[in-house]
Amino acid sequence: MDRLGTTAAIVTLGCKTNQFESHLMEQQLKAAGLSVIPFEQGAELVVVNTCTVTSATDAQSRNLVRRCRRLNPRCRIVVTGCYAQVRPQVFSDLPGVALVLGNEEKSSLVEFLAAGGESRVQVSDIRSGCGGLSFNSFPATDRSRAYLQIQNGCDAFCTYCIIPYARGPSRSLPLDQVLVMSEKLAARGFAEVILTGIHIGCYGRDLDPPLSLWDLVRALEQQQLIPRLRLGSIEPQEIPENLIAAMARSRIICPHFHIPLQSGDDAVLKRMGRHYGREFFHRLVARIHALVPDAAIGLDVMAGFPGETEAEFRNSCDLVAALPVSYLHVFPFSRRPGTPAAAMGGQIPAGLIRERAALLRDLGEQKRQEFLRRFVGKRLQVLVEGESGSGLRHGLSGNYLPVFFVGGACREQLIEVDILKVSGTGLEGVIASGN
Repeated sequence: MDRLGTTAAIVTLGCKTNQFESHLMEQQLKAAGLSVIPFEQGAELVVVNTCTVTSATDAQSRNLVRRCRRLNPRCRIVVTGCYAQVRPQVFSDLPGVALVLGNEEKSSLVEFLAAGGESRVQVSDIRSGCGGLSFNSFPATDRSRAYLQIQNGCDAFCTYCIIPYARGPSRSLPLDQVLVMSEKLAARGFAEVILTGIHIGCYGRDLDPPLSLWDLVRALEQQQLIPRLRLGSIEPQEIPENLIAAMARSRIICPHFHIPLQSGDDAVLKRMGRHYGREFFHRLVARIHALVPDAAIGLDVMAGFPGETEAEFRNSCDLVAALPVSYLHVFPFSRRPGTPAAAMGGQIPAGLIRERAALLRDLGEQKRQEFLRRFVGKRLQVLVEGESGSGLRHGLSGNYLPVFFVGGACREQLIEVDILKVSGTGLEGVIASGN
């Protein structure tokens, strides 16, 4: 393993799945005897785990490779992730790049590095060549929460999205393996587990016999091992009534849905290849709010899809304004080569896309403030995460609100906090008596 060097760093762009996989690559490197150091310290080996959701993340990925060389001109660079999967040639001839790995190959990072060989590009056809999850070892964790990857890949083929080509078909981790992982996490004392994946609403469809996300959630709840279970992003048409009802009565399922809306206009949704309309979405959010009134409901919304008229954009704003949602993730449309949307007419000027995205972000901030104010004078269960710069301790409520408080609670502890006011970054309160 001498060829690996002694120090390594991993820098990650993109989604929770990429972060999960970076953590597991870090475990591989440590097991091989390398010291994993911060990126800025200029390691001998640097892994850049790329994202290709937007042209901005593509540019960030390329800039990171160049920055690696500035930090340490002699470093060896491995580029992997979604951008490397769909366009490996972008990186193969860049100075310092020793290896380009696809998303399937990243699970064998150390083996590829140790083997050397003439080919610097190891990227397979992920749509036809992948089997199960490439990573199915121990889940990734931060200091207080654990991320458990239950699924990877996507078969939706929305017209704007390159991810099915970067992540391959949907495939699920078998239920028994998920339960074993949750037992290990419970034994380590984690108070919250987050179920992650690219398209977790498809969980279990590829298993034999087929299962559903609801089957998995029910099994985890029956284990009674994990104090808090949080769901990752779920497509609107894949949220069944029984899952909403289970959240309403559950003691462990966090009252939190993150749902991709993308547009509030039916014509735009059709051009996007989305399989629902604004009325369906309105009814879904209304049902969630009726059954789980304190639930956080976050939305993904896109600005500037090709052909989006002012009236269509206004329909999106009006729908969001009418819904009891708590935050927005706003994405300016990005023209991805190889997707149908890239070839559509009516491409929106970049300046207008930025204007519309800014309006949506302002609307999202209004919704966030309204949601925060609802909890002043109430008591929330908070998972303690650490100390903030102001000397207060901080944590996250079940319904995804940042809470700051005075007190001696320990990291990873679940406590009750009485909320006193809205602060600039969340809520402030005091530890409730009896904790």
